[in-house]
Amino acid sequence: MWRKFCGWLLRVLGWTVDSPVVPEEKCIILGVPHTSVWDFVISYLYYESIGGTAYCMIKKEFFWGPLGWVLRKLGGLPVDRKNATALVLSVIREMKSRDCVHLAIAPEGTRKPVKRWKTGFHTIAKEVGCPVYLGYFDWGTKHVGRGEKITLTDDARADMNRIQEIYESMHLVGKNPDGYITH
Repeated sequence: MWRKFCGWLLRVLGWTVDSPVVPEEKCIILGVPHTSVWDFVISYLYYESIGGTAYCMIKKEFFWGPLGWVLRKLGGLPVDRKNATALVLSVIREMKSRDCVHLAIAPEGTRKPVKRWKTGFHTIAKEVGCPVYLGYFDWGTKHVGRGEKITLTDDARADMNRIQEIYESMHLVGKNPDGYITH
């Protein structure tokens, strides 16, 4: 019932779903462009509507009172962004401890415009041995999907350049267009 409701709500909001749930038990799905908290809402509705359960990292400051309970129920994992190394290690531990986890990550690391994306997802994927999908939410066309699977090499910066070039070729529009800078 919840799955159908999420799909219905996406359609009411004018969104089109482009791809099914990821077939692997563990993966990372990048979410680009990340310019608004509404990206989480659309992504959540999308993945629930296709039968998936995605987890995402949310700064720990949001996990207070009833909001913390709601965020955990929606797949939020509280993280301390002050120490990048500790954050990555804790996510690796979390992913290794679960049988099934589809982790959504915004490589931009913030809703503000940035040119240099963070490579923590690369470290996590290589350590866990899981694939990375190029997920997107295009506010210009209102299409959302998990995108293509990308093969990572041992060169995180080269992989990031390739990933950013692929996203740039997609001509995506963020909810706040000025918040998304392409490569």
